[in-house]
Amino acid sequence: MLVPIFRFLSIFPLPVLHAMGATLGWVIYLLAPSYRRRMRQNMALAGYTQYLPAAIAEAGKAALELPFLWCADPRRVSRHASQKVNWPLVQDALASGRGIVFLTPHLGCFEICAQEVALLTELMVMYRPPKQEALKPLVEGARARGNLFLAPANMSGVRMLAKFLKRGKPIGLLPDQVPQEGEGVWAKWYGRDAYTMTLPAKLAKLGNPHLIVTYAERLPWGRGYRIHFIEITDPLEGDIAQQAQTINNAMQRLIAEKPSQYYWSYNRYKVPAGVAAPAAVGEQA
Repeated sequence: MLVPIFRFLSIFPLPVLHAMGATLGWVIYLLAPSYRRRMRQNMALAGYTQYLPAAIAEAGKAALELPFLWCADPRRVSRHASQKVNWPLVQDALASGRGIVFLTPHLGCFEICAQEVALLTELMVMYRPPKQEALKPLVEGARARGNLFLAPANMSGVRMLAKFLKRGKPIGLLPDQVPQEGEGVWAKWYGRDAYTMTLPAKLAKLGNPHLIVTYAERLPWGRGYRIHFIEITDPLEGDIAQQAQTINNAMQRLIAEKPSQYYWSYNRYKVPAGVAAPAAVGEQA
């Protein structure tokens, strides 16, 4: 049922989807107490409470733009992402042959970033299947097309990413997802301990690749997206926990550029099964 709905919605122009999405964002916020509470708590902890009304609308836009991104003709989608800030940085990094680790947090329209890079070169991204089984064929079909390849979010996928990167090819990760047991360390996220991926730092040590953070800013009135590319120049020094903290800090600087478009309803502070929580987190969990 979901797939036909998504295909039907993809027919609508992006401005219409974003307008409907803004309304949907408020409906969900008002009807879902746990969603509302987590969004408010996370934004207060980060110091962005003043952006709450805009963030509610942007969350709805993020949901209703997915049919457009996944089901519309790729050429039609790409026309909405013509603005690319620092694009020569990506072209130079590709020409260097050192490989690239793209880090894309849940900021703005993160789905379109990989699609646009894959128009220029082969790209492999780590992929976690959707919880709704009915969406799996649709999502996989939308993401694994052309030059875009998927690596599962397990050890097999990690080996695929490492092999691809060693060949001088670019890979992509969502660094602000909570990893599974044994795949992360505790690092600060807006002053509170959050279980944080170690994989980006480990992959960044393979062959000295470029480390580039990217996000697609959602433009007002459905006018498309402006994709930003920023290279992380801070050295990844110290132990793996310090390196994870360096990456967290880079993500927070990125979020500060457009805080209303971050995915604040995500349970970033959850304790994965089997992971011993720090005392401060354990008391609140």
